[in-house]
Amino acid sequence: MKPGIPKGTRDFSSTEVAKRNYIFNTIKHSFENFGFQPIETPSFENSSTLMGKYGEEGDRLIFKILNSGDYLKKVDENLLADKDSQKVTSKISEKALRYDLTVPFARYVVQHQNEITFPFKRYQIQPVWRADRPQKGRFREFYQCDADVVGSTSLWQEVEFVQLYDTVFSKLGLKGTTIKINNRKILSGIAEVIGASDKLIDFTVALDKLDKIGKDGVVKEMLEKGISAEAIEKVDPLFNFSGNNQDKLASLEAMLQGSEEGLQGVADLRTVVNNVESLGLDSASLELDVTLARGLNYYTGAIYEVAAPEGVKMGSIGGGGRYDDLTGIFGLKDVSGVGISFGLDRIYLVMEELGLFEAVELPKPKVLFLNFEESESLDKVKAIKTLRQNNIKSEMYPDVASSNNQQKKQWKYATNREIEFVVTTVENGTLVVKNMSTGEQTTCSLDELINKVQ
Repeated sequence: MKPGIPKGTRDFSSTEVAKRNYIFNTIKHSFENFGFQPIETPSFENSSTLMGKYGEEGDRLIFKILNSGDYLKKVDENLLADKDSQKVTSKISEKALRYDLTVPFARYVVQHQNEITFPFKRYQIQPVWRADRPQKGRFREFYQCDADVVGSTSLWQEVEFVQLYDTVFSKLGLKGTTIKINNRKILSGIAEVIGASDKLIDFTVALDKLDKIGKDGVVKEMLEKGISAEAIEKVDPLFNFSGNNQDKLASLEAMLQGSEEGLQGVADLRTVVNNVESLGLDSASLELDVTLARGLNYYTGAIYEVAAPEGVKMGSIGGGGRYDDLTGIFGLKDVSGVGISFGLDRIYLVMEELGLFEAVELPKPKVLFLNFEESESLDKVKAIKTLRQNNIKSEMYPDVASSNNQQKKQWKYATNREIEFVVTTVENGTLVVKNMSTGEQTTCSLDELINKVQ
């Protein structure tokens, strides 16, 4: 049987892992520089924790885990005969792979509320899984790098997250990213003004697809969801909003005069935009995008999405927002939260396309002991132990060379791995060492080698 891996998953070579770790470390350093603390949660959660938190489309993309044992035994035969997969699934699957890191984080906060000091700033870098259709930049298994603050309603948190995005992408050399921002209160206000408050979710889910299916596609989907043509006509100006951020705020304020919630959203956005403009950004730009909806039900305030530099065809490389009542689902009321996520896998693809990765140095020994004589092996391993105790990476070629060809193979191994120092013999505490960079061969003691290498 030919080996393979599931669609939407990938193997990573040593070089790819090193490049990914470079991104991870850059993001992690920035998270900690901004005062965030790390946590981790399980790869899978109870289905009840995840289901119903992401909207109808999100729920369909959650990977369910079959119960162990004879999971069909307890299912009613009539239910099986009906072939209703949704009803059967709830009987045979009680756990699911996490879809994102935000809902598990909300569950974590509720469970550990007595151990947490609020406001709680946490970061989390772990994989998530979605049963999505694989395509460029969209995988079924991928990493999210999240930073969230819970226990504060201050709009300074929204300002700080814009700065955090700018900091990370500037450090990665990704100049020209666009941080798009909107506010869910504005979308609720628009739905209210056009008389479609009861269709808010349908309205926002359709609007969020504008960049994918265009205006005609959005209008068609809204009509299919029962939003009237008259209501859609009232939001037509949204599709062609122009001007700078201040111009857009003024237009929104005029449009939302009939909605208190909508005007509050405009006021919140104005505070964030004005403060970001006063502080300045290093390499990113902040853009108010009134069509930005992000189709997740739990957002209640600010919404973020980051677009790659112009000219790179890629979906969003980051996103997030404020969720005032997410922990309330798990029994902890009135705890506001706001957070953002970095899409590591898409960031990687963008950096690769733009040639932003410098030469990556893979982990390798500083000193390699060749293995030509079995009688020297123990002395070499003892020397290696001392080198490692001095934090010098070292190893011995495992197989003893029994021919010239096998000796050449060991030298080739040293060359291919670009190892700096090669020890050929160890006898009576004396080492024969070759500097592979200069070709110079010397005889020295172990202490002298340690000093030379350090």
